[in-house]
Amino acid sequence: MFFDTETSGLDCRDCKIIELAMLIVEDGKIVEDYDEFVNIGAIPPRITEITGITNDMLKNEGLDEETVAYHIKERLTPGTLMVAHNTQFDLSFVFNLLSRHFPDEAHEIVENVEWLDTLTVLKDRKEYPHKLIDGVKHYNLKTVNFHRAIDDTKALYDLTLAMKRERDDLKEYICIFGYNPKYGVSGLRFPFITYKAQPYHNYGKLPEDRILPRR
Repeated sequence: MFFDTETSGLDCRDCKIIELAMLIVEDGKIVEDYDEFVNIGAIPPRITEITGITNDMLKNEGLDEETVAYHIKERLTPGTLMVAHNTQFDLSFVFNLLSRHFPDEAHEIVENVEWLDTLTVLKDRKEYPHKLIDGVKHYNLKTVNFHRAIDDTKALYDLTLAMKRERDDLKEYICIFGYNPKYGVSGLRFPFITYKAQPYHNYGKLPEDRILPRR
């Protein structure tokens, strides 16, 4: 499952998901395309400027948070591979959402799936910068309307396929998240994730023996 969130801010403790997109792939085929707004009430004007999501869109088109939490719970079946760009960020928000509505199950839900961070992979493959839009440019992929979750998710899917074609070692990155040692790990720390220092570099694709999972 390729997924992305738009949120009301950067701090998962005080902010919430306002849009959730999930692209579910089975046997190499997209079987579900999920995209929903979450009606959490008013959001800061700055978030509207960045995402184009308005209070009226959340009010008129958004689902209540409990419904979205249930939809996530339904789809995070044991063994599912969850793929995001800067997965640490999205995982922190997803976990807090589940904790608010399924407090007795939240830990088990996120522990029983696998997590892949394409940002960590991109840092081992390409020169700085490493945002999703940069990954799209690095691999000459079709550009989308970034900062809307469903468009980011489609770009993420294409980026992951391009990375796999370039070097088929993505499995080694499962549940390994890189972080900039200058700033440390942002958001929540999860016991099922291995965190490794990964400074930015400017020399392109690393040889196999120097990729983060092998360091």
